[in-house]
Amino acid sequence: MRVENKENIQKLQNLPIGIQDFEKLRSGNYLYIDKSAIMYELVSTGCYFFLSRPRRFGKSMLISMLKAYFLGKKELFKGLAVEQLEQEWLEYPVLHLDLNTAKYIEEDSLNNVLNNALEKWETLYGARKSEVDFGLRFEGVIQRAHEKTGRRVVILVDEYDKPMLQAIGNEKLQDDYRATLKGFYGALKSMDAHIKFAILTGVTKFGKVSVFSDLNNLKDISLDSRYYNVCGVDQSELHGVMRPYVERLASEQKISLDEAYSELKKRYDGYHFSEDTDGMYNPFSVLNTLDSCKFGSYWFETGTPSYLVQLLKLHNYNLEQMANEEVTSDILNSIDSTSTNPIPVIFQSGYLTIKGYEKRFGVYKLGFPNEEVKEGFLKYLMPYYTSVNENNTGFQIMNFVREVETGKIEAFMDRLKSFFANTPYELVRDLENHYQNVLFILCNLCGLYTKAEYHTSVGRIDMTIETTDYCYVFEFKFEGTAEEALQQIKDKQYALPFMSSGKKIICIGANFSAKERNVERYVVES
Repeated sequence: MRVENKENIQKLQNLPIGIQDFEKLRSGNYLYIDKSAIMYELVSTGCYFFLSRPRRFGKSMLISMLKAYFLGKKELFKGLAVEQLEQEWLEYPVLHLDLNTAKYIEEDSLNNVLNNALEKWETLYGARKSEVDFGLRFEGVIQRAHEKTGRRVVILVDEYDKPMLQAIGNEKLQDDYRATLKGFYGALKSMDAHIKFAILTGVTKFGKVSVFSDLNNLKDISLDSRYYNVCGVDQSELHGVMRPYVERLASEQKISLDEAYSELKKRYDGYHFSEDTDGMYNPFSVLNTLDSCKFGSYWFETGTPSYLVQLLKLHNYNLEQMANEEVTSDILNSIDSTSTNPIPVIFQSGYLTIKGYEKRFGVYKLGFPNEEVKEGFLKYLMPYYTSVNENNTGFQIMNFVREVETGKIEAFMDRLKSFFANTPYELVRDLENHYQNVLFILCNLCGLYTKAEYHTSVGRIDMTIETTDYCYVFEFKFEGTAEEALQQIKDKQYALPFMSSGKKIICIGANFSAKERNVERYVVES
C-alpha cells in the first residue's frame, strides 16, 4: 500500500523527535501516543514506584506527563483517555528532580545538582538553618510544601542512577555518591505522611548495599506486566495511530506496507519487560525512521555507555554466554555493586531482553532484542577486543562477508589473524577467553549478512558460516595443532548436516598459540 499523494503526507502531524516536555508536545502540532490511561492506573493503585527502562525509551516524557497531571493542567489532556477518568484535577506541590542534566565525574558534581534543586524548592517553601545536610533539607521542603499548600507532595525523579553509572570503575566516587543518594532518598520513607505520590526512573536498579537498601516502600514495576507498555511503542500503536507514517515510509522506500512493518519489527521490536507480554519497539529508533523515511541505527548513534564494556572486561566475561544467559528475577531486578556479574546492567540498559521464561524454576532466558541492538552492540565491542579501530569495523566485516561468499577462505583467515595482531597486552588477561570473544563477535556480525552459528559446548561445532554457494566448518584449538582441529571435524562428522545442501563444503582447522598471541597455523580441506 502506498501513500496516494503528497497532500496526505503534508497533513501528518510532526513526530516528536527529541521532545521530552509533555506541555511542549501537547501545545505543538506533534503526534502523541496516548499513555494517559496507563498513567492513571499507576497513580490510582499506589504511592511509591520505581521504573527501569533503557535510555531514550520515553521515561522523561512519562515524568513530564505525571508533572502536568499533578499540577492539574487539564487542558493538556484534552482528547486523551485520562480526561474522562479523572474528575477532580487538583493541583499538588510537585518536586521534580532531573539528574540527567550533569556529568558526574567529580565528587562535587552531584552535590551541586542536589543543592541547586533544594535551593529552588526552599525559595518556594522556606528553609531552616538546622537542616544541615541534603537529607534533612529534603525532608524539610517536603513537610513545609505540604503545610503551605494543604496538599501532600508529589516527587518525580528522572534518571536517578546516572551518578552511580558514571562512577562505575571509580570505587571511591561511587561510594560517595551512594552515601549521598541514600541520605537524600531516605526522605521518601521518613516523610511518608506528607507524600501523595513518588516515582524514580532510571536505566538500572542498584540494590542490596546500594541506594535502595533502605527504601522497602518502593514498588518496582519494571517487570510488572500491567505497565509493560507505559513507555515505548507497542504493536497496536504502530499499526494504529502511526500507520500513516509507516505508509509514507513504505512509499519512500518503494516497498509494500507489509515489508515496511516486517523491517521495522526485525530492526526495532523485541523488548520484553515481562515474561508473558508482547514485545515493545524502541520509540527513538521508530520515530527517527518514520521521520527520515530511512532505516538506520538511530539508538546507537546517540552513544553507547562505555561502562558496559568496562564491566565486561573487568569481569573477563565470555560473550558467547551473554547470548544464552539464564537468570532469576532477583538477578534481573537489581545491581549489587559487589557482584561480578555484568548481566543485570546489560539487561537493564536494553542490550539484552527477556526471550523466554521457565515458570517451574523462575528462570528467564535472555537474548538480543532485535537486529539494531545486536549489530550495534557487537560493532561497538569490536575495537575493545581487537586491533581494529571503531571507524574501520564495518569495512572489515564487509570484507569478511565478501571473502566467504566468494570462497576466498585464505583471505578470510589472514584477515582473522590481523584482528589478533597488535592487540595490547592489557586487553587480554585470559587468552583463550579472548579468542572466543573475538570469534563470537565476528561470527555474529557475519551472520547478519550470511547464515552463521557459534557454539563452544563439548561436541559442538565451534563456528559455521553458510552462504549461497559455500558451507564453512571451523574448529579451533588452543595450544594444540591445526591438524588436530581438522581431524576432529572428520571424526565427529561436523560437515554431515551440510552434505545434502548441494553447496561446496570447506573445513578449516586452526590453532591459537599463547606464545604468538594469534592464529599460529590453519589448514583447509574442501
